[in-house]
Amino acid sequence: MYIVLLKFDFNKSKAPQLMGAHNEWIKNGFEDGHFILVGSLKPGLGGAILVQNISREDLEERISADPFVAENVVKAEILEVEPSKVVPSLEFLVGSSKT
Repeated sequence: MYIVLLKFDFNKSKAPQLMGAHNEWIKNGFEDGHFILVGSLKPGLGGAILVQNISREDLEERISADPFVAENVVKAEILEVEPSKVVPSLEFLVGSSKT
């Protein structure tokens, strides 16, 4: 499992014009079954994505296709997490990394 931090970068001002394409990219991540949570980093620092069932190599390729990343609106940081203990409703996360 991965946590992807998308922190605003030097082209933050381009975010409004790329928001539609970025939202489409997010939608595709959910449809493909890899994204399980997307949210904002507060206060106004960027975003975060919880990702499962994907190799790091494939995730890096997917992240580079994000229009926000490609246009330096955000800089991506990928954190790999191996869940070992979860509440029952999140048991599906244990063993969800494909590294």
